[in-house]
Amino acid sequence: MAPVRDPYEVLGVPRDADQPQIQRAYRGLAREHHPDVNKDPEAEERFKDASEAYAILSDPDKRRRYDAFGPDFERVPEDVDPETWARARAGAGAGPFGGFGGGFEGGAYEGGRYEGGFEGAGIKDLLGGLFGGRRAGRAGWGGPAPGADQEAELEVTVEEAYRGGRRTLTLGGGSRRRTVDVAIPPGVTDGQRIRLAGQGGRGMEGGPAGDLYLVVRLAPHPRYRVEGRDLHVDLPLAPWEAALGTTAPVDTPGGEAKVGVPPGSSSGRRLRLRGRGLPDPRGAPGDLYARVRVLVPGKLTGEERRLFEELAAASSFDPRRR
Repeated sequence: MAPVRDPYEVLGVPRDADQPQIQRAYRGLAREHHPDVNKDPEAEERFKDASEAYAILSDPDKRRRYDAFGPDFERVPEDVDPETWARARAGAGAGPFGGFGGGFEGGAYEGGRYEGGFEGAGIKDLLGGLFGGRRAGRAGWGGPAPGADQEAELEVTVEEAYRGGRRTLTLGGGSRRRTVDVAIPPGVTDGQRIRLAGQGGRGMEGGPAGDLYLVVRLAPHPRYRVEGRDLHVDLPLAPWEAALGTTAPVDTPGGEAKVGVPPGSSSGRRLRLRGRGLPDPRGAPGDLYARVRVLVPGKLTGEERRLFEELAAASSFDPRRR
């Protein structure tokens, strides 16, 4: 069996890395090299290396034993002292196996097996002689490896974010093409992740599948601008509505609402409709802000022109001297 690669080197983390660092490193490599998303012929081997490394470093006992015994940690009996093991390995590499009490002249220790002076003296034979016949641990590395978590973007409309909904997505291509059903909860916001348990990458050797995380992206909307859970919308008003005040209808994702416009409202003024933004399953909903935009007729009738001229003559208002 080939020796276990250094899991710290495989994941690219320092030897004192904590579990969040290890998990982030593994997820990044798994996303990059999982065969479901990477068609490079070497990707599957890199993914397997990362999964094996993660299986060691994510298990406190395996990590402790790897730190103590190195790549052969799974072959070493549970009750072996690390210093005793180190002395045995040093003796094994010395030539005549001085560390084992001598007697195996002319041999060499390579890859967990003694070759030369004693035919067939594998590492379990050497350990048996050193530790009173106790069996070495498992013969090799293997076993189930969890599938990689995966991410994809899910574009939703403001209306879907407000009401929720369902969507069927097609992921992958070719022989790996598949569909997943997604429930969009009301009140999702841009950047929020929806977790689909067990819908990620396939596990290895019977290991569990990873999770699929859908990152919500709100599609641009012709009417609404979204900030968190607050919605912003323009409110067009005629000059007389802005000057005299009025009650104006406003479209919201939940239906039409009415907003009171105070007299003397200029363009840019924001009118707040409390609780008419995106809902929040854990708290108060956002607000909707209607921004006043005063519009004038593009083409005046004769009567309109006359009335505007009368207003201009009668008014002392100067918008440039405010």
